[in-house]
Amino acid sequence: MAKFELKLPKMGESVAEATITTWLKNVGDTIELDEVVLEIATDKVDSDIPSEVEGVLVERLFQENDVVQVGQTIAIIETEEEGSQKESQKSQENSVPEEAMEAVEQISERIDAAQDAVTTVTSTEDRFYSPLVRNIAKEEGISQAELDSLTGTGKTGRVTKDDILAYLKNRTHKPKSVADSTIESTFKAHDTDVKQVTQEASQLEKGPVEKQQPIKASLVSNGEDEIIEMTRMGKLVANHMMESLQTSAHVQSFIEADVTRIWNWRNKVKAGFEKREGEKLTFTPIFMEVVAKALKDYPMLNIAVHDGKIIKKKNINIGMAAALEDGNLIVPVIKNADQLNLVGMTKQVNDLANRARSNKLKPDDIQGGTYTVTNVGSFGSIMGTPIINQPQVGILALGAIRKVPAVIETDEGDFIGIRYKMFLSHSYDHRVVNGALGGLFVKAVKDYLEAWDVNREI
Repeated sequence: MAKFELKLPKMGESVAEATITTWLKNVGDTIELDEVVLEIATDKVDSDIPSEVEGVLVERLFQENDVVQVGQTIAIIETEEEGSQKESQKSQENSVPEEAMEAVEQISERIDAAQDAVTTVTSTEDRFYSPLVRNIAKEEGISQAELDSLTGTGKTGRVTKDDILAYLKNRTHKPKSVADSTIESTFKAHDTDVKQVTQEASQLEKGPVEKQQPIKASLVSNGEDEIIEMTRMGKLVANHMMESLQTSAHVQSFIEADVTRIWNWRNKVKAGFEKREGEKLTFTPIFMEVVAKALKDYPMLNIAVHDGKIIKKKNINIGMAAALEDGNLIVPVIKNADQLNLVGMTKQVNDLANRARSNKLKPDDIQGGTYTVTNVGSFGSIMGTPIINQPQVGILALGAIRKVPAVIETDEGDFIGIRYKMFLSHSYDHRVVNGALGGLFVKAVKDYLEAWDVNREI
C-alpha cells in the first residue's frame, strides 16, 4: 500500500513557516495530479499547495489556522485507486456492531459539544497571539485570562511557543472543567460590573474626579447597519500598524521639492523609452533611484532595531507600498535598489506592481525590506504621516505633484513662474534617528530631485 507524504514546500529563502488558511480537500476525497489540496498564507501572501501524485487523501495532519514549518508533512495521500479505498472502509464499517457504532456516535457528539463550549482564546488590542499559541491554549484548557497573564519574551512582549510550553511545564493547578470555567468567568464578570457601578456611584457623591480611566466603548448597532468582517490581510495590516506605533517613537519632517526638471525630462523621453523597452516610465522608479542614492549617503537610516541593538543593513532593499483593489496595502521589495540603473529599476517597479495587483507575489517578494516609500499623491493627497514598517526606522511619503506659482531665483533677479512641486513627508523612529539625521536625509532626496540632469539619456 503506497502512501505519499505531502510536505510544505520551500517558498523562499526568508520564509520558514506558513499558516494553513483553507483545506480544499477532505479525508476520503480523490485528488488528481497537480490539483490544489489546501491554501496557505505567509505574512500577506496567499499560496496554493498542489498534490504531486494522484490518489486519495487519507489523513490531514494539521488543522486550519495551524502554523506549519517548511518541510513538515501536512497530509498523507494513498496512491491506490479510489474503489479499493472505499471498499476497505465499507468492510470495516460492516464489521462493527450496530450498538458500538451508536456508542461511538454519542461519545463524538459529547466531545463536539464540549469543544464548542470551550471559550475561544483570541487576540486583543493589547496582545496578539499566533495561531499556534491559540491552538496550544485551546488543547490544554488555558483560559483567556490565564493566557493574558503570561509574560511574553517575543517581539513587543508577544507570547511565543516556548513561553506557553514553559508555563505548562510549571503549571501547578489543574485546569477547570468547561462548565466550571464558564460559571466562574460569568460570576467574575458580573462581580466586576457591580464593583464598577458601585465605585462610580460613590465617586459621583464625592464630586468630579481629576482623572478618569478610559472606558472602552461597546458596539451599538441597529438593523440598518452593515457589519463587515475584516479580511485576514486587513487584520494583519491592522496589527502590524498598531505594533509599529507601540514600538517606535514616530516623528516627521516635511520638505517641498521642485520637480519641474524631472517633469519636463520624463515628458521628453517616455514615448521613446516605452517603444524601446516595452515598459512605461512612471515617476516611481525615478523616485526610487533617488531614495537609494540618499540611503547610501545616510546609511544610518538603512538600519533595524532589535533587543536594544542597531543592525546596520549591508543591502539597500526599498519597500514600495502598493494599494490593492480590496483597499488593503502590500509592500513588495526592490532588492539591491542602489545597484539598478533606471531601466532595471523601471522593470522591477512595474513587475512588482503588476503582480501585486493580480495577487501573484511570492513570499520572498515582500521580505527583507530596509526602508519603505509610499506614494500618497496617487490618491490626491499633498502630504501624509505614514507609519513605519517595522523593523525599519524610516518611511517616505510622496505627495501629489502640483503646478504652483513659485519664486524663481536667477542671476538677473527673482521672478514669479509656474513650477511643478511636491511635498516629501519623512516619518522616522526618534529612538535612534534624531531630527538632524531625519531632516538631512529628506533634504538629500529633495536636492537629488531638483538637480536632475535634463540631458540624461537612458
